[in-house]
Amino acid sequence: MSVAGDVITWTSPRPLPLTDAGVEFWEGDRYLGHARESADLRTFTLQTPVRNPAALEVRSSGRRIDVEEPAPPVAQGTPELPALQPEAAVDPGTPGSYETTRGEYRLGSVRLPGYAQPIEMEAVVVAPKDARGKRPLVLFLHGRHYTCYSKTNPSVTSGAWPCPEGLTPVPSHRGYLKSQQLLASQGYLTVSISANGINAQDAGTADAGAQGRSSLVRHHLAKWADWSANRGGAPEPVRTAPAADMAKVLLVGHSRGGEGVNRAATDSLTPPPGDTGFSGPVRWTIKGDVLIGPTIFGHNPAPDVPSVTLLPGCDGDVSDLQGQILVDQTRGVSRGVALHSALYVVGANHNFYNSEWTPGQAEAPASDDFWNPGNDPVCAPGTATRLTADQQQAQGATYTAAAAHLFLSRDERVLPLLDGSGCARRPARPRPRPRRGCDRRPLVVPSAGTTASGSARVCLQVTTDAAAACGPRSPHFVSLRGAGTQPERLAVALKWTAAGQAGVVGLPEPVSLAGSRSLALRLAVPANTPASSFEVFVTDRGGRRSLGPVSVTGLPGSARTSSLWAQEVRVPVPAGLGRVSSLELVPASASGEAWLIDAHGWDRGLPPVPPSTLGRADATLVPVDEGDSGTRTVNVAVTATGNGTRTVRVFYVDGLTTDTKSRLVTLKPGERRVEVPISVTGNTRWGSDQLRPVLVQAIHNVVVGGAIGGLMIKNDDPAPTISVTPVADNVVEGAPLKWRLTLSAPVDAAVYLGSSALAPTGAELSTTDVDATWFTGSSGEDPLPSRPLSSTLVGVYPYLPAGQTSYEFEVPTVTDTETEGEEQVRLRFESFQPAGVTFEVVGTVRDAA
Repeated sequence: MSVAGDVITWTSPRPLPLTDAGVEFWEGDRYLGHARESADLRTFTLQTPVRNPAALEVRSSGRRIDVEEPAPPVAQGTPELPALQPEAAVDPGTPGSYETTRGEYRLGSVRLPGYAQPIEMEAVVVAPKDARGKRPLVLFLHGRHYTCYSKTNPSVTSGAWPCPEGLTPVPSHRGYLKSQQLLASQGYLTVSISANGINAQDAGTADAGAQGRSSLVRHHLAKWADWSANRGGAPEPVRTAPAADMAKVLLVGHSRGGEGVNRAATDSLTPPPGDTGFSGPVRWTIKGDVLIGPTIFGHNPAPDVPSVTLLPGCDGDVSDLQGQILVDQTRGVSRGVALHSALYVVGANHNFYNSEWTPGQAEAPASDDFWNPGNDPVCAPGTATRLTADQQQAQGATYTAAAAHLFLSRDERVLPLLDGSGCARRPARPRPRPRRGCDRRPLVVPSAGTTASGSARVCLQVTTDAAAACGPRSPHFVSLRGAGTQPERLAVALKWTAAGQAGVVGLPEPVSLAGSRSLALRLAVPANTPASSFEVFVTDRGGRRSLGPVSVTGLPGSARTSSLWAQEVRVPVPAGLGRVSSLELVPASASGEAWLIDAHGWDRGLPPVPPSTLGRADATLVPVDEGDSGTRTVNVAVTATGNGTRTVRVFYVDGLTTDTKSRLVTLKPGERRVEVPISVTGNTRWGSDQLRPVLVQAIHNVVVGGAIGGLMIKNDDPAPTISVTPVADNVVEGAPLKWRLTLSAPVDAAVYLGSSALAPTGAELSTTDVDATWFTGSSGEDPLPSRPLSSTLVGVYPYLPAGQTSYEFEVPTVTDTETEGEEQVRLRFESFQPAGVTFEVVGTVRDAA
């Protein structure tokens, strides 16, 4: 890894998968940002100030990838599966009575702001055959995966778009056909859309592509609204299917696709400001979202759109299971009517929910994303807890169908599958945990006014203060990247050393549970913990009262999983209970730990969701030229709509220091913006653009659309001229071929290039004509069997840090006993930064005398 000025660059010895989690740069425990990958998926860069270069780390999916980390310790014994709930009365995984039809459409590409290349409008449609009337529409959006592959060389993949010559697009949108076919057999109209163009370019966006995916979804929905009204203009697979009922739309998103459909739901309820690439009328109603192993980098769920989130217990990509935020961060934001349910799926990985990302099923190369499972006691293939691909896909299809039945058809018979009361008759192991709406009365949602005593303490879920932190890795404690401490995110930690050491939680003010059937508590205990029992007490005006016992068993987990996850348990609420002033948990075991996320009054049923009345807040992205000299202040706006009092927290780096600052902002009726001052210093040296981020988090009575904005400081100086001259381009074998790159002037950002080997006009050097160690390090391949260099992935990657104006690169050759005559290597270079520079070099090697 290298640092040049404010530019951090890391080159992997081999191409990395294009994942949903992406590649992140950290400085110790300080998150610096998502890195931008090169087209060959080897070089990763980020421009941001660095305090201590020695503390830099490269992370992806929760682990370091720039060093070989020791294998995590293996848990002793075999983790046990928790007892399942009773089977539900209905099984939405059972195919319906309709035969199905399948077809695809391809429309003209669309242009989206921030994306240099147009985005494809392609989809696969699976529909019920001979179904009468308009049918509810279910739209699927896949996640981030590499975009192109070679049909002749499985080791060649690319993150480019459009695909380079000789490569084929990866058909990720065909990966949900099992779910589509199940839904279509039950009478639902389904479409799965392609987003390769987004995947190839979202590293250059502030929000990792969330807004672009939303705009793509809305472009497709607009087409379906057109086709519902005018069947004659529809593509053949749409024209032969029943018309779509655009008042009943369910969005299903996998990984970054989950964050994309969440944003599309928000954008459909509250129009986004500015140009997002889609500006047409909203002629559809989103009834719910299904979010599968989703990202939610912006921590900005749509609180008034019901949702079901699947959290894969063996997720090796989005391994922190940040999708839990789509549930937790809806609390207190709106009226709390919409159902938000999370299900932890023991033994499921990330990729197998998409058959086109599954080995043995995919058209393109595919892999198990759970990294190096080895002897992992939970996630190694073949263990009792690990799901097969077929089991996992059946589970995903079943629970997607359950959401469709509930949100689109109001069939409450499936509600037990999603609210923790029952499970489907499928070969999978979901552990549901709901958060419900108007039939759930908040009792404990830890806040600044919450107190704790005994074996309990109020803790911060996200903080840089270790003493105040809740503690271990958990889906509930995932941070908003770059925010530092998030003061409103609190929980209650319990730790006891003897049975009966009560933890007492004091409420800011007494709360009535009138009308509640039960008190529901979300409790987490460490992975593999035997059943932990607690007696639950509350205090009202009549004194301390027992509501009964609850028991929570730790989920199967290992050092590689995020298994500290809160399960919902319930105790009955007795008649005559007054306003509650405190909640008390008394453990039965001799010692242990637990975390209380929240507690609510609960009742059966699913209330209708009234129209949303929330305002909207968006962090804007403001471009500004760097300038030639001096320091000035530029204001970045967080814009707001809505008429009531709205509360947000804003996080930002002001440019005077690298520290993250935050402030709580209350917008009064009529107020439409918050100004965030950022400092900019100019000069006359070329450099790359730099983002100073501004983040916004919803607290109350507002939904956040664009959570990530900031000041984009644009380089306004000309790029240097890059020249190449031979140092030794005609050598005897055993000597290195050498060239020198020279810049015309010093610069403020790194200059780096990549190359590939092409066939020369004469005889070509082979893999055994060059140094073996150099070849493996430059290609990721073995030099044997001997073959022409142009048939491999070998490349030279010159890197000039800021301030350096020349660089020599070489191709080391070796001697042999064969008489070969003159042989050549031909390298074609293309610059990654600055863009637009290409040149070729040819080196000649002669036999030794």
